[in-house]
Amino acid sequence: MNTPKNIPDPKSADDKPQDEKGEGIKGERIAKVMARAGLCSRRDAERWINDGRVKVNGKRVDSPALNVTNKDLVVVDDKPLPDRERSKIWRYHKPGGLVVSHRDEKGRASVFENLPPDMPRVVSVGRLDINTEGLLLLTNDGELARKLELPATGWLRRYRVRVFGMVNETALAKLKDGIVIDGIHYGSIEATLDRQQGNNNWLTISLREGKNREIKVICEHLGLQVNRLIRLSFGPFQLGDLNPGKVEEVSGKVLAEQTTGNQKQNRTRFQKNKSQKSAESKSAGSKPKNTDTKSSPTKRKPKVAHRRRNS
Repeated sequence: MNTPKNIPDPKSADDKPQDEKGEGIKGERIAKVMARAGLCSRRDAERWINDGRVKVNGKRVDSPALNVTNKDLVVVDDKPLPDRERSKIWRYHKPGGLVVSHRDEKGRASVFENLPPDMPRVVSVGRLDINTEGLLLLTNDGELARKLELPATGWLRRYRVRVFGMVNETALAKLKDGIVIDGIHYGSIEATLDRQQGNNNWLTISLREGKNREIKVICEHLGLQVNRLIRLSFGPFQLGDLNPGKVEEVSGKVLAEQTTGNQKQNRTRFQKNKSQKSAESKSAGSKPKNTDTKSSPTKRKPKVAHRRRNS
């Protein structure tokens, strides 16, 4: 399976395990291998391992701190790990009333139970609340899902929001500078008032972090009650005219183009910011070489005045 190499991959200590001598260990973490096989997310894989559902070469695994290679036989629930396929992504229009979970403790209807029967096992890129509608990305690669949902991608998530209450447009504009609510800092948010019908208003809200219930928490802080929430886009992927409950695969070409474009854009933005900070640092740290105008061999003012007279 060819995972796009250009997707940001924030490294953690678990990604490069070492032995007691500090030398690298061959293979990959078992949870990462399970996620890439599309069986589950890495977090779920670690949970399954702790639950005793995973065996390697006939022995039950009791810790996710284990590396495996293609020579090892990994078995989950007495079934061999499926062969890795190329990474795929689907756009899904999530209806309200479905939870984004493979196993719900309350027995509520799940997104994954309502997918077409010919769909392979997939995981979601991030989550949407039970009553939230709109675009949900699905993938057969749990590791890819983990990378795409991280704020490090810089992908903008855009929502259409219906709220009840009086909207203060000045307060909406201030959200661009971020806001702290109950000790939690929320990053820059773009919020605009699209339509007003009495106390029912439609907003467009765009953000990059996507903390738990972020939009509802912020709206409540502004005295607004969210009564409908629809995700319109996630990074370069759009909901478009996809009907509720429908799912559509993103072509491999489009997937590669979009992820490559995103990485280049982030790299360019980073380099630009870095060069600006460097220039500002040099400017702040430098001192004028000729502070004494009397000793300065070159006087610019007369030259400027001379040019003005000739113009």
